[in-house]
Amino acid sequence: MKLLLDQNLSLRLLNKLKAAAYPHSTQVRLVGLEQADDRVIWNYARDQGFTLVSKDADFHEFSTIYGHPPKVIWLRCGNKPNWYVLNLLLNHRNRIGDFIYDEETSCLEIY
Repeated sequence: MKLLLDQNLSLRLLNKLKAAAYPHSTQVRLVGLEQADDRVIWNYARDQGFTLVSKDADFHEFSTIYGHPPKVIWLRCGNKPNWYVLNLLLNHRNRIGDFIYDEETSCLEIY
């Protein structure tokens, strides 16, 4: 599973996510999109086969308007520490996998 972490998610999460469950993942800063407009990030994720992960509602809105790809994981946890976000993504690994292969659903909300 390839996740593209939005700028509102720490780069520090990446190594642990890659080692545990999401080996082909990256973060917007690492692909030169740290200052990019949301639409540019959306297009990059779509073109490169990533599932977008964000705490921001903007990508949820995009998924409502444009559908998928890309798929969007909207983390509805507010301002939590990195360990909390990491545990959310790891604890929901099976659900995320099912979501990525679900042809109907564009956005998965995780609380």
